[in-house]
Amino acid sequence: MDVLIVLVLLGLALRALKWRRMAAAALWAAVLLFLATGCGLLPTWLLNTLQGPYAQRPAIAWAPRNAIVLLGAGAVRAPDGTVKPTLYANGRINEALAQYRDCKASGNDCKLEVSGGDALHSGESEAAVYGAVLEHLGVPAADLLLEPRSMNTWQNAQFSAPLLRDYGAQRVVLVSSASHLRRAMLYFTHFGIEATPVRGDWLTARPDWWPQSWNFAMSDLALHEYAGVLRYRLYNAMGWNVQATRPGAL
Repeated sequence: MDVLIVLVLLGLALRALKWRRMAAAALWAAVLLFLATGCGLLPTWLLNTLQGPYAQRPAIAWAPRNAIVLLGAGAVRAPDGTVKPTLYANGRINEALAQYRDCKASGNDCKLEVSGGDALHSGESEAAVYGAVLEHLGVPAADLLLEPRSMNTWQNAQFSAPLLRDYGAQRVVLVSSASHLRRAMLYFTHFGIEATPVRGDWLTARPDWWPQSWNFAMSDLALHEYAGVLRYRLYNAMGWNVQATRPGAL
């Protein structure tokens, strides 16, 4: 964690300047932060606050025209040369497929949009890779909408909006990780997309008396999401974001 490194460096710098009490305070703060993070207290709080609103999967009232939007989570090239979704994408793909099947069972028109470019430089877009997987799992190519340009969540929303508008989606279901949905919903709403968020996975810390590397990873992931939300609000306040689209403009 960057904050932990800053505290250690600050403590060492203060110690070199002979400011012993302030140095001790900074170093003790670093120790406490290290233990709170590594032993699971901090990441548990961060994740629970971030994911809490999406704990329960909502009941979807399907409209005549529906779109399930699947946000990519990376694609990598395997040793045999094929490009596959990352481990982190499996929950999202499974949930999007389940939502699509539920939609089709309702007798209404349903599309499954996959949004994601080649952010990890695997040689193929996430949209193409995930689309092939979904076709293999029984989704007709005619029901797939592929958005292969986006390189981040902001562009997921920006580039999905015209696809959904052209299709005439009356109900949009947004599928991503529970930890990612808060930020994704902010961005999609900014571009006029009223969506129902559905989690594809759920992350937890691993409480232990001994610091665990997993807990540091979970803290970094959660803080990345909070930083994205804060950046969005700051950019809005400064007028740096493109003008928001009126909700329901699809």
